Amino acid sequence: MVREVMWSAWDGPGLGHLRLSVRDSGIVADGLVLGVAEGRPFRLSYEVRCDAYWRVRATRVGVPGEPPRVELLSDGKGNWTGPDGRAVTYLEGCEYVDISETPFTNTLPIRRLDLAPGEAAEIVVAYFDGAKLQPWQEPQRYTCLETGGEGGLYRFLSLDGGFTADLPVDSGGLVLDYPGLFKRAFP
Repeated sequence: MVREVMWSAWDGPGLGHLRLSVRDSGIVADGLVLGVAEGRPFRLSYEVRCDAYWRVRATRVGVPGEPPRVELLSDGKGNWTGPDGRAVTYLEGCEYVDISETPFTNTLPIRRLDLAPGEAAEIVVAYFDGAKLQPWQEPQRYTCLETGGEGGLYRFLSLDGGFTADLPVDSGGLVLDYPGLFKRAFP
């Protein structure tokens, strides 16, 4: 199954496009983001590869048309290496990635954790601020507020920063609206 989704920025110019391929052999998310940060336009491309159980196995982030500025490989259990095989010890324990410029990466824990209404889980992510392109560890909590045939509602909480948002998702776990940041533009 291949899905294409677009989000627009909540305020100001910005657009994100995701091409998501879900197959028995694994998941590939290929995205492009155009936006404005600190008064300057930016372009960001990303690719996240997961196994069939939504465990992150590879992440590439950079500028479209250039080699990835960050390329990381994971064993799916929180151990990361660079493309040269060297361990990236400062991300040890991070089982997920969170790229701040796209709501897609919220789908990773929503799908993998498969929480029932009322259940919550704390995770640690490799957090990317697209302007810096240098990931760091960030603890987060996801709480399932409700689920149904058309989707669900999840509460996201950054445990370090205290930022919280209630995220409505479609039946595939993709964010519909991320209040204050993103809103679904297509479909």
